[in-house]
Amino acid sequence: QVQLVESGGGSVQAGGSLRLSCVASGYTGRTNCMGWFRRSVGKEREGVAVIYLVGGTTYYADSVRGRFTISRDAGKKTVYLQMNSLKPEDTDTYYCAAESRCGLETAYVESWGQGSQVTVSS
Repeated sequence: QVQLVESGGGSVQAGGSLRLSCVASGYTGRTNCMGWFRRSVGKEREGVAVIYLVGGTTYYADSVRGRFTISRDAGKKTVYLQMNSLKPEDTDTYYCAAESRCGLETAYVESWGQGSQVTVSS
């Protein structure tokens, strides 16, 4: 079982930036990717960005490509999400995720973080 602990998030005005971090612990031998998903109240959880821990290949949702950057420190089992040019529609709860099969589909996620609130005001 992989445990994921998130930090970061908060409130910012439109156009601003925030950074999320997530550290994995426990048995991570099956974890090939880590990433970020988000969900608003009443909506389905959606994939935002995913990164391979080995090699660094990334996937991004179209809605964030060019504004968000996912990166990782494989040795520290840590993944980051740098969010720039934030928009009010980016307001959501963001969840760190661990996957053995990699992609933006929630069905691939094997472990979830506790969630971090990101609020962007206009």
